[in-house]
Amino acid sequence: MLYTIAVVLIVLWLLGLLTAYTAGGLVHILLVLAVVAVLLRVIRG
Repeated sequence: MLYTIAVVLIVLWLLGLLTAYTAGGLVHILLVLAVVAVLLRVIRG
């Protein structure tokens, strides 16, 4: 489930970059948190 949320956030972030629409720094903070969560999951196995 955490992986799915991370993928959704990454897709939304990319769409935000492509359309030049961002909801402020919140989107980028959520993206960083999602990437960290995925990395921790991969490292832990």
